[in-house]
Amino acid sequence: MRASGRALLWTGVLLGMAGCGGPASPDAADIAPAGQVEGPAPDIALPKVTVSGDESAQVVEAWVAPEVAVDAGTDRRALRRQAEAALREGRLYEDAGSAAPLYLALVRSDPDDRLARDGLRRTIRAVLAAADRALAEAAADPQSGALDRAVRLAAVARGLDADDAKVRALQQRVETAQRVATLVRAGREDLRAGLLEPGSGALAYFREALALAPGNRDARQGVAAVESALIDRAMASAGALEFEAAERWLDQAVAVRGDGAGAVADARARIEAQRARNIAGLRDAALRDLLRPDGLRSARMRLAEVLRIARPGDPVAANLRERIDLVTYYGPFRPGQVFTDALADGSRGPQMVVVPHGGFRMGAEDTDPLASDAEKPAHYVRFNRGFAMSLTEVTVAEFGRFVASAGARPRATRRGNSLVYDERSGNFVRRSGVDWRSGYDGRPADPGDPVLHVSVRDAEAYAAWLSEQTGRHYRLPSEAEFEYALRAGNPGRYPWGDAGVPPPDTGNFTGGNDVSPGGRTWNNAFVGYGDGYWGVAPAGRFKPNAWGLHDLAGNVSEWVADCWHASYQRAPADGAAWFNPGCRARVVRGGSWAGSPAQTRAAWRSRVDSDVTSARIGFRVVRGI
Repeated sequence: MRASGRALLWTGVLLGMAGCGGPASPDAADIAPAGQVEGPAPDIALPKVTVSGDESAQVVEAWVAPEVAVDAGTDRRALRRQAEAALREGRLYEDAGSAAPLYLALVRSDPDDRLARDGLRRTIRAVLAAADRALAEAAADPQSGALDRAVRLAAVARGLDADDAKVRALQQRVETAQRVATLVRAGREDLRAGLLEPGSGALAYFREALALAPGNRDARQGVAAVESALIDRAMASAGALEFEAAERWLDQAVAVRGDGAGAVADARARIEAQRARNIAGLRDAALRDLLRPDGLRSARMRLAEVLRIARPGDPVAANLRERIDLVTYYGPFRPGQVFTDALADGSRGPQMVVVPHGGFRMGAEDTDPLASDAEKPAHYVRFNRGFAMSLTEVTVAEFGRFVASAGARPRATRRGNSLVYDERSGNFVRRSGVDWRSGYDGRPADPGDPVLHVSVRDAEAYAAWLSEQTGRHYRLPSEAEFEYALRAGNPGRYPWGDAGVPPPDTGNFTGGNDVSPGGRTWNNAFVGYGDGYWGVAPAGRFKPNAWGLHDLAGNVSEWVADCWHASYQRAPADGAAWFNPGCRARVVRGGSWAGSPAQTRAAWRSRVDSDVTSARIGFRVVRGI
């Protein structure tokens, strides 16, 4: 038990002793009410009870009238005049020459002395009035010592007439004032000790004091001091960036006087402003970190601190998380962003689009009746970072810049022939004089058409040249990257879903409505579909998919970086190319203008020798970001 608690316990006991009757309190019979005096009463003093120990020692005692000798030879008239003079001068009880002892001695010696009894009644009224003034002064200034005077005056009044209702009321008021003073002292002790817990400690003492004396100034000030102390703790916690703790202290401060308290509202506003400043400072520092090549880890640490101090759903924290995620997954880019890199001669490379990071299920499911064993097993692939892919196949014009700049001689040029479509026979035949400058039928290609008649090594040479020209790493897409980009989030059998017919303007496929220049039609085609092209269409002619990419599912099939494997057993799960140095059998992905519906499925893949050049195969590039 704390010292303040002990003081309260003993004070309560002593106040009870001061207000009780019984054998130890015969002073009630010292003076009978006016008109009921029956004779002298024995002059027996109450015992004195003293409590000391704390800095605020309390004394609760009965008043013992100083002895005044009155006998048969006493000049009673002179003694009454002396008592009357003392009463006028306000000397009520302090010594034997004061009004109360003199009148009390006169009444005890002669209960029939009407003037003495009247003087005693007036003295009691004067004592009550003095006690009222002392209590009022004590309430206005608890440090004035007026409460001690009120205690002594109450003891005097009780000694003069314990049965008087006004005396008993005074006694109760004095006891209450003592109780309130003790509670206030205990509250101050706990306040100094920092004991501010709700339901106990300083606030509980001050509130109990106010319950006894609602207008007590010290108790009200004590409550305000508790609120201020809680606010100070909240501000200190906020200064240490412990905003959750600051909230808890403010909530306790609110409970002291209610949320309308101006000090709490002001503190809350200042703490929120500080929180906002700290969050803004951390955000700005994190954004500066993101400008450094090695700053991502530091930015993430700052984000963790922002999330610790910010409120749930804070927009600044959410924006910073998004910015860091973007850098983590996309570097300086954003998903869906289209860009080009400058070439050394000042021209621009192919248009690239940023493909979002994520995962997908690669390959054909067992439920696909058209699937081959080479397309299985279906397996999950995850890309932990986005990548950029060219919007379309590399065009004749783009490949021509490479040939001119690098002095390259692609495979078909060196060999002098390539496979083309022959309209007269309706078959693919090898024709002399065909190379990258030729179209699907061997005639000169348009600059905007996808480049054909290139081997996989020609495509890799173009990507290497592009890397040298731009200072960025270009390459062929991995097989996983190609299927991921082709599906663009669609898990269906075909790139557009499970429907057996492509939606209008989806791409250049073999359609039942397509007719060759010589009037031929396809034997195996999408019934009811027509795209207006028999042969290759200009790159980007048809609608892009959900990620902004054109012609992945049709127009021309495309080389990818992987070597051929007869199934996906042990295939990489991170989307990297499955490459074995020196392999000759490579992979071609994506449908073409001359491919069957089965070859247009999202999981379709084909084995092709690395030296093959054809009117149905082109390529596109990717680059890291």
